[in-house]
Amino acid sequence: MSELPLPPVTRTLGHSGIAVSPIAWGMWRLAENGRTAGDAARLVHAAIDAGISFLDTADIYGFDGSGGFGDAEALLGEVLAAEPALRARMVLATKGGILPPLPYDQSADYLRKAINASLTRLKVDHVDLWQIHRPDILAHPQEVARVLDDAITSGKVRCLGVSNFTAAQIAALNHFLGHKLVSTQPEISPLRITCFENGELDQAMMLGLTPMAWSPLGGGLLTAPESARDKAVAAALDAVASAQGVSRTVAAYSWLMAHPAGIIPIIGSQNPERIAEGAAALTVRWTRQDWYAVLVAARGERLP
Repeated sequence: MSELPLPPVTRTLGHSGIAVSPIAWGMWRLAENGRTAGDAARLVHAAIDAGISFLDTADIYGFDGSGGFGDAEALLGEVLAAEPALRARMVLATKGGILPPLPYDQSADYLRKAINASLTRLKVDHVDLWQIHRPDILAHPQEVARVLDDAITSGKVRCLGVSNFTAAQIAALNHFLGHKLVSTQPEISPLRITCFENGELDQAMMLGLTPMAWSPLGGGLLTAPESARDKAVAAALDAVASAQGVSRTVAAYSWLMAHPAGIIPIIGSQNPERIAEGAAALTVRWTRQDWYAVLVAARGERLP
């Protein structure tokens, strides 16, 4: 039975020409549990030493409902200040556009401030990828595009992406941008398969966007399945995982990576061993039959 191709050792981030690892590490929980700069540095090294050089954070990471806005960026900034050579070993991505206690703000003034504030906290002069975290329905995409294009022109940002945008919202913003989007970051996992069927991944392939999958383990449900559907998907992943000597987690990452859109799963763990383990996903082979078995389990019904 023919096998699907293995993921490449590196991917190109959209049309940017920037090479990234085919797996990313996300820092949503980096600032939790009193983590020090030394603790954070060990996590950064665990990712980079495993070949995971694509690091994704956001200005909202660390916010607990009342405080902590910017804490994850600031903690990474401490790591980079202590070890400046690390910056050249990573492709650094961040996000903005959520403004507590407001839901979202992508007005021109706020976006400019958000980008500058992220650079200050990260202690860098530019980020490789800047993404709008969630769409602001009250912002005209032409106004948003003008600010983002200026950020590219000024050298503060190398390329642009979005997160949690619908296909129509992506198309509208991209229409007004001079520097076109290179990435989109929706929630995708073997338990969250909406993107496979609603046209988002088809649009990504059409526009040349690199999809970055947040919560690729279904918010932890793949590691501790609860419902009958969760357990069916876990079993389908386990069939491949056990045959190839990897964990279910690694099988889940590799399942996403087998899609032709070039999905980059974002590892959310803040455990050095689990971060490093993710690199094994590059070695997992899928057949069409095995891949579709996971999809059918996720759908809960046979394909038409």
